Amino acid sequence: MATMVTPAEAEAEIRAIMHERIDAVRDKNAAKLVAHHAPGVLSYDLLEPLQYRGIDAVRQRGQTWFDGYDGPIVYEIVGLQVVAAFDVAFCYGLHRVSGTTKGGRKIDMHWRATQGFQRIDGAWRIVHEHASIPFDMNTGKVSFELKP
Repeated sequence: MATMVTPAEAEAEIRAIMHERIDAVRDKNAAKLVAHHAPGVLSYDLLEPLQYRGIDAVRQRGQTWFDGYDGPIVYEIVGLQVVAAFDVAFCYGLHRVSGTTKGGRKIDMHWRATQGFQRIDGAWRIVHEHASIPFDMNTGKVSFELKP
């Protein structure tokens, strides 16, 4: 039988997971990035394809992201909010990354992201995640320069 956790305990556990993910990006460690994903996770990311399904696809996408940077990646989540119940939770916030790509392009951008969690066999697992960047409806161009 699964042990019940209070919403406050659940929130603390989710926050700890998200801090581990921040460290994983800074360490460029794709295995650590997906350590709390469910095997069948569904991820809507910023880049094509339209969706990634499964932990292997999400890990590979993370590794490709890390491999595109020369030197360190600065990564943070601004305004992380967590809503947690006994066996489901979600969190959202503005994610920020900066660094230099292997092609020499300087990156400093924010995007919106939400992670959905389910408590599976006593452990929180990310079962769904969604990232997006706003765009200008008049031009169709992505608004990379927006800051909170």
